[in-house]
Amino acid sequence: MRNALIVSTCALAMSFAAFSARAQDAKPDAEGFIRDWLMLAPFSIAENSGADEIDKKQVENEASLKPKAGDKQKVLDKEVEWKAISAKAFDIDINDQLKGSHEDVLGYLVAYVVADKDMPDLTLLCSSNDQGKLYLNGKEIHKYAEGGTVDKDRDKVEKVTLKKGVNVIVYKVINEKNNWGACLRFKDKADKPVTNLVVKTAP
Repeated sequence: MRNALIVSTCALAMSFAAFSARAQDAKPDAEGFIRDWLMLAPFSIAENSGADEIDKKQVENEASLKPKAGDKQKVLDKEVEWKAISAKAFDIDINDQLKGSHEDVLGYLVAYVVADKDMPDLTLLCSSNDQGKLYLNGKEIHKYAEGGTVDKDRDKVEKVTLKKGVNVIVYKVINEKNNWGACLRFKDKADKPVTNLVVKTAP
C-alpha cells in the first residue's frame, strides 16, 4: 500500500509538472500576433527624451536578455520584477498591464518563440508607441526613433529567419506621452500570418 501511494504521488507530481510546462506555452493569435510576453516596466526617463534613450543601453547586454517570470532586474537604479503578461488584443497595452498611466518611461518585453524548423525569408511586422528597438537572438534588427501610435504592420523588417528551436525576441519600448504599447507578428513569403509557432515565457 505504501509503495502504491509513493507511485501515485510521483505520478501526480509528474502530471503537475507537465501541466505547468504546458501552461507556459501559447500560440500566436489567428493573425499571427504574439500576445504572450515577459514584461519589465516602468522606468522613468527625462521628459521627451525617447529619441535619445532608444540608443542607450539601460540594461547591460540588453540584446541578450533571457529572463523568466519572477526574476528581478535593475534598470536605471530601480529594481523591478519580470512579469508574464497576455495582451487582450493584437497590441500589448503596457499602461493597462501596469494598471495605470505612465509617461516618460521605458520598458522591456521578451518572448521565446519556438519554431519546429528553420523559417527563412519571413517578414517581421511591428509598431511601437513611442520609440522601439527590436533584438532577435541577440542581434538588433529594427529601430523606430520617432513618436507614433501602435498600428498593425506600420514597420517592416524583411528577410528575417527564425531558426529551428528557441528564438529570443527582446523589444524595448519607450513612451513619451499618452498611450504606451507595441505589437509584433511574422508573415511568410505568401504574405500569410505565421501561426505555427509556440510562444513561451520562460527560456
